[in-house]
Amino acid sequence: MRRTRESERPAPALTAEAVAYREAIGRFMAGVADGRGVLLPLLHALQEEFGHIDDALVPHVAEALNLSRADVHGVVTFYHDFRRQPAGRHVIKLCRAESCQARGGRAIERAAVERLGVAMGTTSADGRVTLEPVYCLGLCATGPNALVDGVPVSRIDGARLERLAAQVAA
Repeated sequence: MRRTRESERPAPALTAEAVAYREAIGRFMAGVADGRGVLLPLLHALQEEFGHIDDALVPHVAEALNLSRADVHGVVTFYHDFRRQPAGRHVIKLCRAESCQARGGRAIERAAVERLGVAMGTTSADGRVTLEPVYCLGLCATGPNALVDGVPVSRIDGARLERLAAQVAA
């Protein structure tokens, strides 16, 4: 049997998912004058569109930006704002910074885990809510704080936590 060089083999057919990734990358890159320094903005745009940065997306990003897969993977795994799994319908980010902790943040976190029925850093089995840590929202004077679906919520106490839990359950 004759061996063929890698370049002589036909490229594998792209999945519908891969086509969607490539189209999204192409749309983003069309609006960029220079491809340098666009990795973070591109990843944010892709996460906005797809809800997370799937491992299958990494090679397409690497190819588009002429980077190694390791470079792209390193950025995705380093920054906490990039999700590698789909988030729930609602995302609650609880602040773990010192100021919020000093104002009762740990107790609020324990109560949130219990009330929402989801561990920190995970999504509920029904896909309703994702509970994530965040390290300082810049609202230190009004802690404990959270972001609920991107909206800042300050001075969280037991009553406010109950209202938030009811809001995400609806």
